[in-house]
Amino acid sequence: MARDYYATLGVDSKATDQEIKRAYRKLARELHPDVNPDEAAQARFKEVSTAYEVLSDPEKRRIVDLGGDPLGASGGGAGAGFGGFGGGLGDVFEAFFGGGGAAGRGPRGRVQQGADSLLRTKLTLDECATGVTKQITVDTAILCDLCTGSGTHGDSKPSRCETCGGAGEVQTVQRSFLGQVMTSRACPTCRGAGEVIADPCGKCAGDGRVRSRRDITVKVPAGVAGGMRIRLASQGEVGPGGGPAGDLYVEVIEQQHEVFVRDGEDLHCTVRVPMVDAALGTTVTVDTILDGSQTITVDAGTQPGAQAVLRGHGMPKLRSGVRGDLYAHLEVVVPSRLDGKETKLLEDFRSARERDVAEVVSSGSKNTGGLFSRLREAFTGR
Repeated sequence: MARDYYATLGVDSKATDQEIKRAYRKLARELHPDVNPDEAAQARFKEVSTAYEVLSDPEKRRIVDLGGDPLGASGGGAGAGFGGFGGGLGDVFEAFFGGGGAAGRGPRGRVQQGADSLLRTKLTLDECATGVTKQITVDTAILCDLCTGSGTHGDSKPSRCETCGGAGEVQTVQRSFLGQVMTSRACPTCRGAGEVIADPCGKCAGDGRVRSRRDITVKVPAGVAGGMRIRLASQGEVGPGGGPAGDLYVEVIEQQHEVFVRDGEDLHCTVRVPMVDAALGTTVTVDTILDGSQTITVDAGTQPGAQAVLRGHGMPKLRSGVRGDLYAHLEVVVPSRLDGKETKLLEDFRSARERDVAEVVSSGSKNTGGLFSRLREAFTGR
């Protein structure tokens, strides 16, 4: 059963356009959500707005007068969205505050700039340090080789769109509480291009480009780090209509190294030193990333948590001759199992150093390099 739009507005079926408008404005002032936030009032406001949209449109009103419902059973139209003014308040505000007006923007043309693309590649720490040339496979849009980007078949040419007359957009008049508003939308036939291809290319279907896989060579400079991106100009997707290609960005994913931890241009590793070697001093050989084997000196009396530094043996700084440092964090290892001979030797050593006794020290003491001292320095900077 068709809805009674006249009853919704409280007017007679013979009411003039002015009477219908006055009735709607009166109800809108009472029921508008900005004035009456009650849910029932908001529902009523949508019904009133829908009725006004139908009865203010001559063709829709004619359908109503013939006993039909121009909105069908769905109850769509203006009442389905906020405000119910033609295409909704969004269209009205768009027309008044940018994005829609009657002046239009003109056709955008078929040829468009291509989109940028992003790929990721995994690199080892060694590859980041030395630089590397990588071959990567890209699934992208390339120029159609059959029509060379024109999108047309043979010698045919694009023609002006009859729907929009080549303007690339169509204009509609909508009724609102502000009066009649003219809005512009991209032409649904040519999608804003202003022209259509009646005889499109059989390979690209008129787009001027096709999908394809191709191999690209990427030169990765020394010193790159995870998260950095390498830009390959014009290696991205070809644009619609055979437009210029966008850029391709290759993002570096740095894989974890089994020995070294990277911090900018500096490298860190852990060296386990036996207790005796820490007490007497020793040397340790470290295989570096760029400089082969290097010797680290462990001074006699080295304490747990100490570090040795190899200056200039870290990672290279990107596009620079500067190198970071390599920090070896010394972990003093105390044996957990001793045989009889080892136990006797250590007991003799302890007897010879009777002045060394276990004691509880003040956290403020500067004569200890222990845990509390390091914590104090870390949190207070002293």
